Amino acid sequence: MGDYKPPFTITNEILSYVSSISEKIGRITAIGNLEARPHLRKNNRIKSIHSSLKIEANSLSLGEVRDVINGKTVLGEQKEIQEVKNAYAAYEKFSEIDPYSIRDLKRFHSIMTKYVVEESGDFRRGEKGVFNGDQCIFMAPPARLVPQLMDSLFNWMKEANNSVHPLILSSIFHYEFVFIHPFSDGNGRMARLWHTAILSKWKPVFEYIPIESQIEKFQDEYYDAIAKCHADGESTFFIEFILSQIDKILDDISIQVSESDEYISEAVKKLLGVMEYDIPYTSKILMEKLGLKSKEGFRRNYLRPAIDMNLICMTIPDKPNSRNQRYVKV
Repeated sequence: MGDYKPPFTITNEILSYVSSISEKIGRITAIGNLEARPHLRKNNRIKSIHSSLKIEANSLSLGEVRDVINGKTVLGEQKEIQEVKNAYAAYEKFSEIDPYSIRDLKRFHSIMTKYVVEESGDFRRGEKGVFNGDQCIFMAPPARLVPQLMDSLFNWMKEANNSVHPLILSSIFHYEFVFIHPFSDGNGRMARLWHTAILSKWKPVFEYIPIESQIEKFQDEYYDAIAKCHADGESTFFIEFILSQIDKILDDISIQVSESDEYISEAVKKLLGVMEYDIPYTSKILMEKLGLKSKEGFRRNYLRPAIDMNLICMTIPDKPNSRNQRYVKV
């Protein structure tokens, strides 16, 4: 298995996505505003953590995940709260990852699954099925083969590092990792973390691009792509799918980093001026701080433009009209 090569085909669609993503990343890097906005970076990281855990059935909302990370008390299952703390600890050490090291893979799995997984930091010793909800997508390879399969995958990555584009290599790794399913739990979280780690070695800005949030929006399609590749016996379809999602989320990031003060209205500047970072505000409190009385005028001239420009975010984005809605400066 030393000469193992994961089966895949480079299609015109894949090449088109590689070109498009490379161009968009070039524009984002050239603008550089993301590097100068630590709160935007933190907000995107929180999105990554929330979405990656939500895919694995963690029920905490984005606002609750934010509160856990900020050290606030959250009422919820202790296991889910611990998963958030673990994921944040792992992402905070992101720059230490060598994506071509199995030792680092195990170390970060132990961080990601601390207190919640018995075999934390070790390859699984039992057999495992991969599920989407209650549906078993496939049975993973026998546990006795896992060390050898992982050695082969990482050896291939090291050899292919200079010949396979990082966008393609990271996608292949993501699929092959899910197929091998090396750990008893936390495989999805680790696959997505490692995917980003590989990409960030190519372009550092990927560390703060929440690819996980885009995958979470298309979770069923994500699992369908994995299942199709299991049936096809190669990862081509998954590569196309995951690159399409990266391409889409870069459009959102481009909007985030391209907005500069000259495009921000005076009303929005005033709104941002009365808000502190990472503090959730009700619309009533914000109107009081601004000395406004018209709810409609506040929403039309202040709130909605700031949200559309990704300058503030909702704590309950899935329910924009919730009575518990709060707004946070990012």
